[in-house]
Amino acid sequence: MPRRWPLAAGLAAGVALDALLGDPRRGHPVAAFGRAAAALEARDYADSRVRGAAHAAACLLAAAAPAVVLHRGTRGRPVPRAAATALAVWAVTGARSLHHEAERARIPLHRHDLASARAVLPSLCGRDPSQLDETEIARAVIESVAENTSDAVVAPLVWGVAAGLPGLAAYRAVNTLDAMVGYRSPRYARFGWAAARADDVVNWAPARLTGLVAAACAPAVGGRPGEAWRVMRRDGARHPSPNAGRCEAAFAGALGVRLGGTNVYDGETEHRPSLGQGREPEPGDIRRAVRLCRAVTIAATAGAAVVAYLGSR
Repeated sequence: MPRRWPLAAGLAAGVALDALLGDPRRGHPVAAFGRAAAALEARDYADSRVRGAAHAAACLLAAAAPAVVLHRGTRGRPVPRAAATALAVWAVTGARSLHHEAERARIPLHRHDLASARAVLPSLCGRDPSQLDETEIARAVIESVAENTSDAVVAPLVWGVAAGLPGLAAYRAVNTLDAMVGYRSPRYARFGWAAARADDVVNWAPARLTGLVAAACAPAVGGRPGEAWRVMRRDGARHPSPNAGRCEAAFAGALGVRLGGTNVYDGETEHRPSLGQGREPEPGDIRRAVRLCRAVTIAATAGAAVVAYLGSR
């Protein structure tokens, strides 16, 4: 009979390591991957979808191949498999860092220090903070927490359950590439097209699962699951991203706030439809969003561990 506990234990232990220790301070494998991808881009960039797809494929192969070797090398060795999974999950998840950065933005907002809050915002999202007021910064932070609850927590767990160590490494590679080149800017509109579409695909199911779990966890922040579910169903598809809107709409419904609006990215203005029909977000809602993220993290980790234990073969 196959041993069913190593994957389940590794997933839970990896999330616990992230909660206790945060991101590794030195030698972070995701940072190393990013540097390698940037170095390759300097050599192979061209304003072409084909070249961009080749770049994404090469980076994905470089990340996934060692994970496949490690996965095979720990087959039939439950303790090494559990340890390797725990370390991989620790490396590819980022809930503690997300909470820390959100809190770094909330504290100056609470003190009405807009300059300091604007200085923190680029660590959470790519929009131009220079003209944002207190309400808009709070909205930006909450939207980032909502989207990254999927990207940094739920999606890695989903792919860890689905494909073990290779799934964890491949997901983080795709998501990191999207963050690097998956923009509609003149430089990346074609070169980053493949990375952006791959990210849309791998996050389709996790984003919707994040929305469902966030709705279920709404009572943790004083919300109602039914209302959060209705907002996600009604407003989630209005977002220009096929995935982020589900997470942000569910958080808006759970928190009782209204998200969406005008954002500026690299000088380009985007007007996004409203998500939710509540009041405008306030600095205190950032802490509530972090609390909801924690609740989703706990629920998703427990669910992933159960599914991994019951479904391993």
